[in-house]
Amino acid sequence: MDFGLSDEDRMIQALARDFAQKELAPGASQRDRDGTPDLELISKLGTLGLAGLPIPEVYGGGGGTTLQYVLVVEELARVCASSALSYAAHVSLGLGSLSLLGSEQQKRVYLQAGAEGRYPIAFGLTEPGAGSDAGGTRTMARRQGDEWVVNGTKCFITNGESAGAVVFTAVTDPEQGPSGISAFIVAKGTSGFSATSGYDKMGMRASETSELVFSDCHLPADQLVGEAGQGFHGFLKVLDGGRISIAALAVGVAQAALDASLRYAQERKQFGRAIASFQAIQFKLADLATEIELARTLVQKAAWLKDLGEPYGQVAGMAKLFASEAAVRGADQAIQIHGGYGYIREYPVERFYRDAKLLAIGEGTSEIQRLVIARHLGLRGA
Repeated sequence: MDFGLSDEDRMIQALARDFAQKELAPGASQRDRDGTPDLELISKLGTLGLAGLPIPEVYGGGGGTTLQYVLVVEELARVCASSALSYAAHVSLGLGSLSLLGSEQQKRVYLQAGAEGRYPIAFGLTEPGAGSDAGGTRTMARRQGDEWVVNGTKCFITNGESAGAVVFTAVTDPEQGPSGISAFIVAKGTSGFSATSGYDKMGMRASETSELVFSDCHLPADQLVGEAGQGFHGFLKVLDGGRISIAALAVGVAQAALDASLRYAQERKQFGRAIASFQAIQFKLADLATEIELARTLVQKAAWLKDLGEPYGQVAGMAKLFASEAAVRGADQAIQIHGGYGYIREYPVERFYRDAKLLAIGEGTSEIQRLVIARHLGLRGA
């Protein structure tokens, strides 16, 4: 098994690292404090050919691999997790759902626009009463002649307000349970559809998180994405890919925590010497470096399997579970290494800690990941 990156992989990784350092790093702390996302992020990445990196070139994408894409996510997250989250949601969920389920017309219009970086594409699954229980969707779409009339609310939707279009789920046949849930796409500005961003979040403060409201929103019949009743099961497949990108994001946050801790430990002196010379600190750094390496290997294996067209759901769940929890542990230990300075905003590790926690919740909690892995092992609950 070849664990090396190709020259093209390294070139894309270097491009993303340079962008992150020049465009994201200078304002990362201030954006977090103000809770203001970089609304030009997808456009900037589009200029570099990264906004739709794994999308085929025929639809405006970069024709790249999933592995190359996760390398970009990690590099962005290493500097600004909020920006990495906005990018990951756009690519893995928004573009990913259109790529998997969309009609040729939808791909030519919405997928291409998103892949070129003209605007973000958002993904609307979560509702106030349907989080881990995604099959509990209550948003309704009722067929009326050549239209669908949609009513309901979505919450915690990344890029929802700035998105040019949102792919979302709604119940079209209440008698069929999850098999009665369909997917639709709604363009920004459609009558009866609104999106607002007002959450005061603990972390990922510079990533736009929105509430979507549908109030007698009339959609043409061709805004159905895929076949009626395919939405729920199709979105579960999309989430498998999304978990790889969240795991890559977690690796980037953990790496940032290690980078900051190494610098601080070598500069901070106690008892007449740098704290990096103390075994207690060395063990913390060694453990974090080991967990990062393991998480990165799992992420890249999941991406490799996806690129080969092999089953990857179990490994994606493992990668998301392990990497997200490693990021939380790593950020926690980074604060411990920094001591009191780690608890104040002058140092970035407190931001890493706040950002990392979402990664063990979003796109399937750690508990859901364990269920996913158990199902792949052939286990079933009561």
